[in-house]
Amino acid sequence: SPYVAGERLCSTEEATAGSGTYTRHGFIFSSLAGCLERRNEDNELPVVSVVRDSESQLLPNVGAVVTCKVCSINSRFAKVHILYVGSTPLKSTFRGTIRKEDIRATEKDKVEVYKSFRPSDIVLAKVISLGDAQSNYLLSTAENELGVVVARSEAGVQMVPISWCEMQCPRTHTKEFRKVARVQPQFLQT
Repeated sequence: SPYVAGERLCSTEEATAGSGTYTRHGFIFSSLAGCLERRNEDNELPVVSVVRDSESQLLPNVGAVVTCKVCSINSRFAKVHILYVGSTPLKSTFRGTIRKEDIRATEKDKVEVYKSFRPSDIVLAKVISLGDAQSNYLLSTAENELGVVVARSEAGVQMVPISWCEMQCPRTHTKEFRKVARVQPQFLQT
């Protein structure tokens, strides 16, 4: 079971304090919540560290690039589920909203949500403000690198981007409007 901050781990005679720990009165204590790691280094005392449990700590922070899936759209915003923060998959579902005015950096008044996203699209977005009580994060796609990365056509085929605002079905050659991300390889989640 994970340790909590301030929990006594062992005496300083048994081990050396590593990261995530502090010593007081001859004992080593955990300075954060997480799991104990014990490393042996050349006949010296083992080094104990407390490693933060990444899953419990990982939350979408302001400025983080997240990968999300569009659940629903209306004329004012798209509702999404956040799936990844950077390249790390999230264990629990966080909800996000991309408002009409946060879809594009230019010509915001001409933006139409249904010409930018469709349900089940996979979108790269940036967190612009943290969730309210409903854990609903506000997201933006107003950068060239952000927007739709994977979309399926009416025929159910993965579409190919042909411009910054259109994708095309390789089977039927039908074009559909999207706010297309100019994808940088480091963000691509398959």
